[in-house]
Amino acid sequence: MRWWKAVGLAGAAGVVATGVVVVRAERRRRAYTPDQVREQLHVRFAQATSAQEAIETAAPDPRAGRGILARLRRLFRR
Repeated sequence: MRWWKAVGLAGAAGVVATGVVVVRAERRRRAYTPDQVREQLHVRFAQATSAQEAIETAAPDPRAGRGILARLRRLFRR
């Protein structure tokens, strides 16, 4: 067998394996009821907002209060 045939067969096997993974994920996704999807989205949103609040309270921005106008003034003073 020539090397390019082996490479072609390996590529085809890769495409088939990728298709199998996509189909499996799609089946899992479609198995959820609308209520389960809604619940999962609410959970993710709650996690994202709590993480954002934790970041905002833990490390205040030292550059807070410096707006774009202050930066422009400093730029044009030079």
